[in-house]
Amino acid sequence: MALISLKSLGVTMRAPLFCNLDLTIGTGDRLGIVAANGRGKSTLLKCLTGEMEPTSGDITRTRGLRVGYVEQAVPAALAEHGFQRVVADALPAEQAESEQWRVDVVLDSLDIPQPMRERPMRALSGGWQRLALIARVWVTDPDVLLLDEPTNHLDLAKISQLETWLNTLPREVPVVIASHDRAFLDATTNRTLFLRPEQSPVFSLPYSKARDALSEVDASTERKFQRDMKVAQQLRRQAAKLNNIGINSGSDLLTVKTKQLNQRAQRLEEVAAPAHREKSAGAIKLANRGTHAKVLITLDDLAVETPDRTPLFRTGKRHICQGDRIVLLGRNGVGKSRLISLIRNAIIEPETAVQGVKVTPSTVLGYSDQALSGISAEHTPLAMLSRSFDVGEQRARSLLAGAGVSIDMQERSIGVLSGGQKARLMMLALRLANPNFYLLDEPTNHLDIDGQEALETELLAHQASCVLASHDRSFIRAIGNRFWLIEKRRLTEIDSPEDFFRSVAEGNG
Repeated sequence: MALISLKSLGVTMRAPLFCNLDLTIGTGDRLGIVAANGRGKSTLLKCLTGEMEPTSGDITRTRGLRVGYVEQAVPAALAEHGFQRVVADALPAEQAESEQWRVDVVLDSLDIPQPMRERPMRALSGGWQRLALIARVWVTDPDVLLLDEPTNHLDLAKISQLETWLNTLPREVPVVIASHDRAFLDATTNRTLFLRPEQSPVFSLPYSKARDALSEVDASTERKFQRDMKVAQQLRRQAAKLNNIGINSGSDLLTVKTKQLNQRAQRLEEVAAPAHREKSAGAIKLANRGTHAKVLITLDDLAVETPDRTPLFRTGKRHICQGDRIVLLGRNGVGKSRLISLIRNAIIEPETAVQGVKVTPSTVLGYSDQALSGISAEHTPLAMLSRSFDVGEQRARSLLAGAGVSIDMQERSIGVLSGGQKARLMMLALRLANPNFYLLDEPTNHLDIDGQEALETELLAHQASCVLASHDRSFIRAIGNRFWLIEKRRLTEIDSPEDFFRSVAEGNG
């Protein structure tokens, strides 16, 4: 049963985001929406809620339909409220007293610990805030659930928990998910919409299978386009020959025939359409200056502690060698980011020895943390590049434009850039640093799927040496060639991340 129907829907901002979109959303649907950063996913969700009017086309909703929309950002008005109150306040006024039990049911279904329920939103991590927003919407008993980037800020355990929760929801409630998390989409969706400016294909398949099907469609479209254009060229060549003969012979018949051939060629050219070329939100390119050293970093039973000296784990004797792409695995709080920080400190402050870390002198670091602290929100992108690297203004502007920072944004504060633009700016800074060793803490945060795949391609193409922490399972599988698992206050090397992924999923099953 269709609950929402879209007919020839389109939205144009400075340029078309999508147009001529025909889509139905009904019982049993688990629809994933895929597009690059800034290409209309959130806009489409807002159109579905009625919060935003489309530029063209129609949206039909069943009478009395309740649409629940979980947006990306926490509304400022909720910052001081406790987790449980944020959820309870979403109940209609007439149900506020009699239906309070529903709040507990929803929080229990999401496995929210009791102590967490009283904490104010401002004191919660981004992951807990996301779950609070989801609970706040679900308690209203929506007929359709819309989720905008629901895995943002979630660790693997919470992502797995959310997958389990979504897969146990009543099938009569359709779920629409806009996300860049490929593994999450595979686990939670049965349909995929690829949002495009011209034509937006939809497949009754989860993301990865839909992506394969889309590639086949695009390849077929491109082959047909090339065939049609070849035929059109042949027709025009034939027309040109007949035209010359007709001029020389004065034949009216050949003149008519020439016109007919040109008309046929024109009709072919008018309807022929090349395959879609996805416009990048900004290029991601890395560098690797190389080194003759085989071993870059040696960890000699490094004691990893919190800043207040609470022991977390010891590394044992470990070598990080050229060409290693080491993924740190472990649940939140085990010390992955802390280990990355200690290695970073040992590289950038060699005079302040970090006991247990030996760094080869030729090691040049490229570092990015979760907060993207390598780029200051107060500076402009142009000023940051000009001051930090030996590039002139003209080249800096060209590099920024290539990375997706438009001319009009280059002299505005970095703080006003989108998350995707900041992430690409950070990647540009890493490239210009020309390192031979990367430390990356959640590098795919804020990157769309094209950006994630570009980063994967660059790391592999440059045979980059790196240590990274990530909650993105697809990224981990694509990049890692060594895996260090941190658990029970020990670091051990394992052959594959799959057992860890399974243990996390089973822990939330």
